[in-house]
Amino acid sequence: MDIRKHLSIAGATALALFALTACGEGSRKASDSAKAAPSAASNNITVKGSDTMVVLGQRWAETYMKANPGVTIQVTGGGSGTGIAALLNGTTNLANLSRPIKAEELKKAKEQGKEIQEHKVAFDGLAVVVNKTSPVQQLSLQQIMGIYTGHFNNWKEVGGPDQKILRYCREANSGTYVFFKEHVLADRDYAPDCQTMPGTGAVAEAVSKDPNGIGYGGVSYFENRPELKILAVKKDEASEAISPVTPEGKVNSAQIRNLQYPISRNLYVYVLGTQTPEIRAYLDWILGEGGQKVVAEVGYVPLKDAGDATANAGSH
Repeated sequence: MDIRKHLSIAGATALALFALTACGEGSRKASDSAKAAPSAASNNITVKGSDTMVVLGQRWAETYMKANPGVTIQVTGGGSGTGIAALLNGTTNLANLSRPIKAEELKKAKEQGKEIQEHKVAFDGLAVVVNKTSPVQQLSLQQIMGIYTGHFNNWKEVGGPDQKILRYCREANSGTYVFFKEHVLADRDYAPDCQTMPGTGAVAEAVSKDPNGIGYGGVSYFENRPELKILAVKKDEASEAISPVTPEGKVNSAQIRNLQYPISRNLYVYVLGTQTPEIRAYLDWILGEGGQKVVAEVGYVPLKDAGDATANAGSH
């Protein structure tokens, strides 16, 4: 074999190995540098979860970004279950939930070695609505449960006309669906003919066009909808019927905040225990005067009356 050719091949191989080593070292240095340097993306905050809270989340984001132009906040829905799953798999910074975190979700977080923090951010009342043409004015929780589990199938069974009841409900990954099932249906199954809708706005649209329809959802979604009737609800047959709205059609904050209205609930933001300063600042703002003012403007109920301290956070 030609010794010069052999040396040439050996030299080329050594040069290639040196280049690969240098490249790898350069990549490690670049990676270390990227870890050490503050990332511009740290000012980006993503929020996913409850469809009930999408409008509230978007208004929070818009208001906060106006006052903090260096921060970008992206808000999407998909349901409470989607939000907490995204938080656990690292694809969102904040998860909006219209129900408390489930035991199995909390267990999954612990298995992953992740600490989950819970923040109560507002109150909401779940309204039950019918078409404006319906003569029904009020229902008890027992009657609502009977309707949605299929025990009652004709409006005449609950004081209405001799017409078939057409039920509209939310999809299974919705926190509203879960809350309604647990607190109104006492964990019984929904009737199989309940028509699943992708959002509370879709429920409102369906019932507004259906004289025999009934639906439910966050009360703020049904405000200023003259084609709908928001029903008063009785805790039991002996109780007074209480409406989640005032006679003027506005959200009845006092009845919902003190949980006197039978289908009242908290709204939550969940976040991992390790937070950037930007996320911490945003959460503090949501729980403070500015964020709680937005809660009232959107039609939900703030944690406290105006002028009171509003911080009300807990953690799991």
